[in-house]
Amino acid sequence: KETDLARDYIKQLDIRPPLPDINVINLSGGNQQKTLVARWLSANPKLLIVDEITSGVDVGVKTEIHKLLRELASSGVAVVMISSDLPEVLALSDRIMIMKKGNVVGFMDIADATQENVLEKGILG
Repeated sequence: KETDLARDYIKQLDIRPPLPDINVINLSGGNQQKTLVARWLSANPKLLIVDEITSGVDVGVKTEIHKLLRELASSGVAVVMISSDLPEVLALSDRIMIMKKGNVVGFMDIADATQENVLEKGILG
């Protein structure tokens, strides 16, 4: 049953090489990241909190992870993304919470968010 589940996620997330018995440490960084995402998804979460999920992965894997997060949100999973990559935040978010030194300094709907006003809020907030 576990092997079947692993094969399903290998296919869904395009984990390479497609070997369910390979040790995760022997995978590239991007495929290690996708393996972790598969582990989280296997729990069928209602809420998924990701912290710097695309840090250190190549552009192709980053695109795949972004697509997956959008699909999860569209399916009803609440996704909370923590990221220092402002273009990533602007591309994936519906609503942004801005923090400075561990304190919340504001909220912004994506319709009102630009790099400039998010940075301004974070600097001045």
